[in-house]
Amino acid sequence: MDEVNGTYITLDGYVEVSKYRYLYFVVIFTLYILIICSNCTIVYLIWRHKNLHEPMYIFIAALLLNSIIYSTAMYPKLLLDVLSDKQIMPYSACLFQFYVFYTIGSSEFLLLSAMAYDRYVSICKPLQYSTIMRKTTVNMCLFFAWLVPAIHVAVPTIINSQIKLCDFTLKGIFCNNNIYELQCARSRVINIFGIFCVVDLVALPILFIIFTYTKILIITFHSCKEVRKKAAETCLPHLLVLICFSCLLTYDVSAARVESNYSKTARLIMMLQIVLYHPLFNPLVYGLKMKEISKHLKKLFYSA
Repeated sequence: MDEVNGTYITLDGYVEVSKYRYLYFVVIFTLYILIICSNCTIVYLIWRHKNLHEPMYIFIAALLLNSIIYSTAMYPKLLLDVLSDKQIMPYSACLFQFYVFYTIGSSEFLLLSAMAYDRYVSICKPLQYSTIMRKTTVNMCLFFAWLVPAIHVAVPTIINSQIKLCDFTLKGIFCNNNIYELQCARSRVINIFGIFCVVDLVALPILFIIFTYTKILIITFHSCKEVRKKAAETCLPHLLVLICFSCLLTYDVSAARVESNYSKTARLIMMLQIVLYHPLFNPLVYGLKMKEISKHLKKLFYSA
């Protein structure tokens, strides 16, 4: 571990930092403030108003807390880098950023799965909702949504800390899967465990979400207009967030795996999208599309 702590890597993903330094800083700082303010505002509203103390809104608050943690692990370092002559960081800090990035990312899929199940019970089994979605059930969903990814991602992070590096220039602006390009040899254990993690943390939750929303679609198709309206109002935002995050996952994999097909500028644009869209997209979707949250937002700003 002493060798890891003493190793520094260069972040080589920026384009003409010295020329656009202050433009980068203003844009990134503005985005970070917007992300923190928008996410914290909705989390505050959910905490403040008792009519939002329902499983669906609690899961939304958990998603938004994820966005705050995720952005705080990324943006301060980005701001320091654009103001620095050299964009470097300790490899140990890089591994920590890698850990937070994929733990929070995996947690998103599990939280969206919990939200899909909540909507399924609410729409398809309304009479049993209060019995099934008790406070204990919600707490267990939150606990495992954060614990399972934390344990899973800890394994490759620890293994990566023991692997020798042959390259110290990272082709990116933050530490994601690109760290594997620095290693002298790719660990077979990481390859196998990586497939297991993708199946366990991404594929299975997505399949579960598709299954539950298919069931909801079938039930609502044969139901009255009021039920269909309720399903559309509460399910559509979750599906939009899922699609957005799945696209960002594709961006992340592409940036790390298909490096030869991308110029430095294209790679920078892709990596900025990974840290930009989702943390801003979540509060925008839930703030505008969720009727109760939108109502409290209007009251907050109109009374200010």
